[in-house]
Amino acid sequence: MNEWQATPWLGIAVAGGAGLLIGLERERRKQQPGHVAFAGVRTFTMAALAGAIAQALAQPWMVVAGALLLGALITVSYMRSSRIDSGATTELALFVTYLIGVAAIAQPMLAAGVSVAVTALLASRTRLHAFANEVLSPDELRDGLILAASALIVLPLVPSVPLDWLGGLNLRQVWGVVVLLLAVQAAGHVALRMLGPRHGLAVSGFASGFITSTGTIAAYGLRARQAPEQLDACAAGALLSCLPTFIQLGILIVALHPPALGPSMPMLAAGLLAVIASSLPGLLRGAPAPAEPVPRRRAFSLTATVGFALLLIGVATATRWLDAAVGAEASLAAIALAGFADVHAASASALSLAASDEGSAGQLQLMLLLAISTNTASKVVASFAGGARYALRVIPGLLLAAGAAWAVSIATGRV
Repeated sequence: MNEWQATPWLGIAVAGGAGLLIGLERERRKQQPGHVAFAGVRTFTMAALAGAIAQALAQPWMVVAGALLLGALITVSYMRSSRIDSGATTELALFVTYLIGVAAIAQPMLAAGVSVAVTALLASRTRLHAFANEVLSPDELRDGLILAASALIVLPLVPSVPLDWLGGLNLRQVWGVVVLLLAVQAAGHVALRMLGPRHGLAVSGFASGFITSTGTIAAYGLRARQAPEQLDACAAGALLSCLPTFIQLGILIVALHPPALGPSMPMLAAGLLAVIASSLPGLLRGAPAPAEPVPRRRAFSLTATVGFALLLIGVATATRWLDAAVGAEASLAAIALAGFADVHAASASALSLAASDEGSAGQLQLMLLLAISTNTASKVVASFAGGARYALRVIPGLLLAAGAAWAVSIATGRV
C-alpha cells in the first residue's frame, strides 16, 4: 500500500475517478428545472486532475496558484448566478474536488473514500432537506447538539482524578455515564420514531424506561384506568420499561468497574429474560395502541439524567463515609435505601465502592441485588396506580425479574 501511495500515476487515476464521480452527480443536478450551475462532469474532472498534477510536480506554489485561480472562477460564477440560485453547493463541491485531487497523490485511498462520501452527500439533498425540515423537530435538533456538546466538549474538560471528598468518585467517569445514558435514551427515542405507533405502548414503554421505569409503570396504570380495553397492552409496556433497568446496569458496570461484568452477566441475563417472558402474554393478547401519530417529545431528559449524576455523587459519598465510619453493614443499608429512589444511582455507588475497595468487591453482587430488590418494591407500589387488575398483571413480572436475579446469583455462588 505504501508503494501505491508513492506512485503518482495511481494518485492521478484516483483523482480523475473522483472528479468524474462527483461531476456525474452535479451534471444530473444541472438538468433539473430551476437549477443553474457552471460546472459539470468535465469541469469537476479537470479540477481534480489539476490538483493532482500540481501536487505530483512537488511545487507547492502551483497548488496554491491552482486554488487561487479556482477560487476566483468560483467567485465570479457565484456572483453571476446568485440572483437565480442562491445556493453555493456546486461551487463548494468544486473546490473540495480540487482538494481531493491534491490529496490523491499522497493518500489515494483517503481521496477515494472522501469522493464517495461527497457524492453521497450531494445525492442525498432531497432526503436531507426533508429530514431537516419535516422529520427533525427543533427539540430533537437541540437534544442532538446537547448530546454532542456533552460528549465532545464537556467530557474531555472534566478532571479525571478520584476525589476523596466524593467517596473516591472520578468525575469524568460520572459524566461519561451521563453521556452514555443520554445516548441510550436518544436511541430509544429514535426506535420509537422509526417503528411507528402501532405497537407504540410497548416501544414507548421500553424507551421511557431509560428515564424512569417506576414513573412509566404509574403512568401506564393511569392510562389503563382511562382505557380498560388497553389493559393488557399497558401492562406489557409497563413491564418492558424494566428492561432498561438491567441494560443500564450493564452499562454502569462497564463504565465504572469492568471486572464485575463477567460475574454479573448471569444475573443481568436472568433479569432480562424474566422481564421479556412476563411481558409476552400482554403483548400477544393486548390490543395494539391506537393509530395515532407518534408524539413529538424530547429525545432524552437532561434534567433527570443530571439529577441522576447528582444523586449518584450524594449516595456514593454517603456510602463511602458509612463504610469507613461504621462498617460494611451500614454501606449495605445505604445502598438498599438508595435503591428505593433509583436503582442505578445505588448500583453506581456500589460499583464505585467496589472499584476502590477490595473488601467491598466481594459484597458487590449482594449490593446490586439489594438495590434491584428495593427498587422493585417501589415499582410494586407504583403499579397500584392502575388499580387491582393492572397491578395483578404487573406485579408477578416484577417479582419474577427480581427473583430470577437472586436465584441465579445464589445458584452460581455469587451471594
